[in-house]
Amino acid sequence: MDYDVIVIGGGSAGLMASIAASAEGAKVLLVDKGDKLGRKLGISGGGRCNVTNNKDQDELIKNIPGNGRFLYSAFANFNNKDIIAFFEKLGIRLKEEDNGRMFPVSDKAKTVVDALIGQVRRQGVEIRTNSPVKRVRYQDGSAIGIRLHSGETVSSAAVIVASGGCSVPQTGSTGDGYAWAEDAGHTITPLFPTEVPLTSNEPFIRSRELQGLSLRDVTLSVYNAKGKAVIAHRGDLLFTHFGLSGPIALRCSQFVVKEIAKSECKEALLIVDLFPDQSMDEVYNQSMALAKADNKKAIKNVLKSLLSERLIPILLVKAGLNEQLTYDNIPKQNWLELCKLIKAFPVVVKGTLSLEEAFVTGGGVYLKEIDPGTMQSKLMDGLFFCGEILDIHGYTGGYNITAAFSTGYTAGKCAAELVGVTR
Repeated sequence: MDYDVIVIGGGSAGLMASIAASAEGAKVLLVDKGDKLGRKLGISGGGRCNVTNNKDQDELIKNIPGNGRFLYSAFANFNNKDIIAFFEKLGIRLKEEDNGRMFPVSDKAKTVVDALIGQVRRQGVEIRTNSPVKRVRYQDGSAIGIRLHSGETVSSAAVIVASGGCSVPQTGSTGDGYAWAEDAGHTITPLFPTEVPLTSNEPFIRSRELQGLSLRDVTLSVYNAKGKAVIAHRGDLLFTHFGLSGPIALRCSQFVVKEIAKSECKEALLIVDLFPDQSMDEVYNQSMALAKADNKKAIKNVLKSLLSERLIPILLVKAGLNEQLTYDNIPKQNWLELCKLIKAFPVVVKGTLSLEEAFVTGGGVYLKEIDPGTMQSKLMDGLFFCGEILDIHGYTGGYNITAAFSTGYTAGKCAAELVGVTR
């Protein structure tokens, strides 16, 4: 036997799995097809690396809408508080920013990547980069090692697949691990992009008249075919030349994908509430009062103190209002329609950018075939999965990386325990 544990993939989950397994005394080999480890980690959080989120556990789970409840057992082994303690023990001081996001004080992802790789090396893990894996080897219902594309075979008592999803492929996440999982008999649930910008053919999108417009603190809701809101997120929204982006558009994306899949016309209705803290009556009274106070001024100019200037012409046309009207000539029914639009501006979306352009991969190894307490396959002894290859996906904000570190730690520790090594 060459190794106790082989870890495939040197990202967040794979690095943590290697650390956890070697800490238990296992002889560990970490293989990665790229020329360096932690590539996706190195560009995360805008290059600052959002290592985890400091919210309470129930809030963490809520922010991982893609099967977050599966993580309760993994969090019992290694949760966000443990992640914070782990990095601080390595000498990486962290700071908390908005919505619980935790960053290194250095504001550099390289600090985090170097600390993880340094710990892997200190614990005696053998690292092999530029070593693409062709397949995982199985025999008599157990994982027995790997075969590299070079033809070399390497034996082990346990194999941990931490090869990532399909998003951000330039970092090495090209979905290699799904075939290895299927070879072991595993089901791969349909893959789809999440945390990804949305595409739309609305006239005001195609004309690019709103391109680059950023709306602050608005609410974006996704509606199903029955006209019921399935999810709503509040925050910042960005109009692009192809559709919608910004934090709340990304958060709504997985729900858009699911609704479009159900839709006969392959589209989804989104509604923007420009004033989420005000009722329509309040918007009506406020806007009418502004018009009355400047009763000689054209309504397009009156509304500039209330709305984005670039949005005003679109709203007025939709409401059937001439932009040169003054207060004395405002048709009340049309003004009411304008206020309805301010509270519920519709945007029909046709889809999202591609899976390769997404921040996170939805779908993956079917969780009912994985033991949540160990991350071991229920179908193949000695085979473990962790990180984005699993059918788990959360919002941006430190949630996906928390899932990766937690499942990676659990897989590494439990793989070492399985092969019977001792400290």
